[in-house]
Amino acid sequence: MSAALDRTLSALADPKRRRAVELLGRRPYSAGELADALGLAPPAMSRHLRALKEGGLVEDSYLAFDARVRIYRLKDGATAGLKQWVAETETLWADQLASFKAHVERRSE
Repeated sequence: MSAALDRTLSALADPKRRRAVELLGRRPYSAGELADALGLAPPAMSRHLRALKEGGLVEDSYLAFDARVRIYRLKDGATAGLKQWVAETETLWADQLASFKAHVERRSE
């Protein structure tokens, strides 16, 4: 597993961060809006957003008229590595289970 995938999985390990990713999948949010939607205090939301940024899942930008307000959105292609790993793992398990089934069927004859 790559270090980037490890960071992504680590970021997604927390249910509040997964919920934030779900919300950001619908539209961009400010940190305050996310905190309100998730029922978190601003410092807690800040820690979760930092983890999501470090995991390569979200990016932020500033409003032109107020640089204090950060707008968060999902990063394009952020889950590509995760999707590839899940597909490869699924193939591995499907192959392993098919081999096990064939083995059991041979032994039962």
